[in-house]
Amino acid sequence: MNFESINIWCWLIPVLVGVLCAVFGYLLGQGGRTAIDHSAELKLLKDQNTKLEADLAACNQKIADKKTKEKASEIPFDKSAAKAALGRNIKRDDLKVVEGIGPKIEGLFHNYDIKTWKALSRASVSKCQNVLDSGGDRYKVHDPASWPMQAKMCYEGKWKELHKWQVEHKHGKL
Repeated sequence: MNFESINIWCWLIPVLVGVLCAVFGYLLGQGGRTAIDHSAELKLLKDQNTKLEADLAACNQKIADKKTKEKASEIPFDKSAAKAALGRNIKRDDLKVVEGIGPKIEGLFHNYDIKTWKALSRASVSKCQNVLDSGGDRYKVHDPASWPMQAKMCYEGKWKELHKWQVEHKHGKL
């Protein structure tokens, strides 16, 4: 290719057009911009955020107070009284103390997040039946009608009454 025969204008015109387009594009872009003041919206959002954080802190405090109140109202577990009444060592919140509940049924209740006497005492009989049904046909022979009542006696520390009730009722059935 012979560069000597190429006219200088063949190079200069495209370069000039490109430079002019770049300058005009820049100027047009700058002219369309206007400064928008978002400070009022920002202040409003900051105020809303502050209010929501205060509400969250109040809710967390309310939950903490409720947990503290529940712990304060819990009935203490007297291991020696339980042993004296039932004749064997009892661990706190051992669901197997309830007549009719064995290790496998206790495991079913634990799967449903019923791990304490208090939780079992608050469960309905239908909820207990649902827990048993989740274990299959082998648990159909069990009758959970008295389990919440027995669990309540355990939770409240009424060991003599529980023992008397279990002796009077064959296999924990009402």
